[in-house]
Amino acid sequence: MSAAAESSLVAGVDIGGTGIKAAPVDIVTGELAAERIRLPTPSPATPQAVANVVGEALRHVGVDGPVGLAIPAVVRGEIVETASHIDPTWIGVNAVDFFSKVTGRRVSVMNDADAAGVAEIRFGAGRDMAGVVAVITLGTGIGSALFVDGTLVPNSELGHLPLHGGEAEQWAAESVRQRDNVSWEEYAQRLQAYLDLVQRVLWPQLIIIGGGISNVADKFLPLIQLRTPIVPARLRNHAGIIGAAVLAPAG
Repeated sequence: MSAAAESSLVAGVDIGGTGIKAAPVDIVTGELAAERIRLPTPSPATPQAVANVVGEALRHVGVDGPVGLAIPAVVRGEIVETASHIDPTWIGVNAVDFFSKVTGRRVSVMNDADAAGVAEIRFGAGRDMAGVVAVITLGTGIGSALFVDGTLVPNSELGHLPLHGGEAEQWAAESVRQRDNVSWEEYAQRLQAYLDLVQRVLWPQLIIIGGGISNVADKFLPLIQLRTPIVPARLRNHAGIIGAAVLAPAG
């Protein structure tokens, strides 16, 4: 590999509710430079326990230099503000300082759905889209990334919109589909109700559906009828890793 090619490789880490995924990313092309590694998210997912797994993942990735990390939490500035799918002891932690100390590298830390959205806007289904674009990630919960003319509006948290007396992700997350063992037809009806709500609140030009479930989007997306175009993410479940790497500190 040439020096120029090596210099464009950055380690991206996507910390999820059930798995921690990492890979070297070519931040020029938006492609993984090697097969991703996936390790189980520790339980409880305390800061030190997660850091231990991140360190192991980075050793497998084998790329020196800055690291981009995505976590399932609101990150305002550098501070973790929520912990829906990680341990509550994360709240109040300066995630950039913490991961910089435990990895010995320069790091960036951002919301996992925002990271996936950045990748889709730069390299995927939202590329060159003007106006408002909503990226909705379906997994352990429901994440969201909101863009206006390609610029991220961070920490939108549309998975917490009220629906059926609770939060939307308690009704329409991919993990809930599996837990309740509902058919694709019933799951499409759940998503229809949720996406109708997103549409009424935002009226975006495009809705992109991400998360691992986007690999089987043909099973449910054709059953959803909106006045807004809705498409599966092109980068599938790699988007979080790619977006995190793209937004890692330079140099």
